[in-house]
Amino acid sequence: MTDDFMIRAALAGLGVALAAAPLGCFVVWRRMAYFGDATSHAAILGVALALATDLPVFGGVLLVAVAMALLLTSLTGRGISSDALLGVMAHAALALGLVAVSLIQGVRVDLMGYLVGDILAVSQADLAVIWTGAALVLGLLFWRWSSLLAATLSPDLAQAAGVSPKREELVLTLALSITVAVAIKVVGALLIAALLIIPAAAARPLARTPEGMAAVAMFIGGASALGGLIVSFALDTPTGPTIVSLAALVFALTRGMGAARA
Repeated sequence: MTDDFMIRAALAGLGVALAAAPLGCFVVWRRMAYFGDATSHAAILGVALALATDLPVFGGVLLVAVAMALLLTSLTGRGISSDALLGVMAHAALALGLVAVSLIQGVRVDLMGYLVGDILAVSQADLAVIWTGAALVLGLLFWRWSSLLAATLSPDLAQAAGVSPKREELVLTLALSITVAVAIKVVGALLIAALLIIPAAAARPLARTPEGMAAVAMFIGGASALGGLIVSFALDTPTGPTIVSLAALVFALTRGMGAARA
């Protein structure tokens, strides 16, 4: 069944979308869009690390994404505005990654594939990594859902109830890093943050509860992945950008519906 490249591509897109959408809800609620950008841009540095040390690309990206996320968490609030810090780190990580990849000798690198994704080249091994990572992220979010939600809505009340906001932030950091690592093959480092944020933002006007928003975001993310794959195949356009463009179109439609109701 998975010998057909379109089926592999569809399963890969669906796996990434289902993991990214509920996590993206927390990114939206916590206003962590720039945080997601910085972590995803560091993925290129992870690719360079993997190529230089013969690590699997997933391992290199995961290591660098976790390191970047922890560094950002530790530096936030230390005399520099969060927006400025995240902007500097995001662009510095991307630039360093591109320079590092160019310096690696004897290895041919499809840099565009890592920047915007190459979902049509997903192998069975890639598929196993993507769905294992997606299962880990979904399991982590399901296990910590109540605590994550409490720490997101009111850190002070969560602390009073025995929930450590710092610990929950680390859980989100780990989930975000895993998602970046599995998504780089599908949508690339430049578009991972978009796949996290857009389905969640599109779901917001359609849901009344946090759980409802996560469920609607998963539906929008999955539909965008499958629809984008079909449109890309029909029009011969880049698949990762097409998926994100379709999700953006859904966002515009749902925001229009929300404005009409108001």
